[in-house]
Amino acid sequence: MPIRTPASLLAVAAAAALALPATTNAAASRTVKVDDFAFSPASLSVRAGTTVTWRFQDSATHNVTVKRGPVKFHSKNIRRGGYSRTLTRGGTYKLVCSIHPGMRQTINVS
Repeated sequence: MPIRTPASLLAVAAAAALALPATTNAAASRTVKVDDFAFSPASLSVRAGTTVTWRFQDSATHNVTVKRGPVKFHSKNIRRGGYSRTLTRGGTYKLVCSIHPGMRQTINVS
């Protein structure tokens, strides 16, 4: 068995630290595409504190409306552009476009 010197132990510790996944303090974010009369993805799971941005890319005007959930919110009507919301309360959010109620999305926040 080889004898380990302080320098070799330090090298082993440094190599182990490099093998660990990097952690950051940056807030999580997810993007939802609003196009072709649909939210994509239609179902999403995120952690509390995640900012969700809906990118409106359709030829029609849409919005984001919480029908059921721990927090209610409603975006303005948007044809092109984006709307962002940080989801801080856990639970299941059932969203629709109130202009086109067949457009549905579920977001689970843990």
